[in-house]
Amino acid sequence: MTFDKDTVREILLRIEASSDPRGWIDIDIPGRSETEVSYHVQILDEAGFIEAENLSDMQNYTWKAKRLTYQGHELLDSIRDPEVWSKTREGASKVGGLALDVLMSLGKAYAKQILREKLGIVLP
Repeated sequence: MTFDKDTVREILLRIEASSDPRGWIDIDIPGRSETEVSYHVQILDEAGFIEAENLSDMQNYTWKAKRLTYQGHELLDSIRDPEVWSKTREGASKVGGLALDVLMSLGKAYAKQILREKLGIVLP
């Protein structure tokens, strides 16, 4: 299965939008199967961006998200803005994809660039 960064962003946004961090969060993304979503939830859990649980059984492959970790909030904050996300995706595609931590750094760099261009604010 391929790793899709748009699916990652959608999962993070949906977890953040959940109002109860105590239980499992059902994530339905149009155009993505339950298996695809579960795969990305598992990867995000392994990377430390979310807490999730493996609820798979003999017939079903199911991973359910519980909450964002601090690192997950950081990643989401760096790619939340649609303009920043568009530039981040474009930059990542030029080099053939990037690891999530590098993607987060790229998102932060684009966010700083946009702050500089639109507000005249220069951040280190």
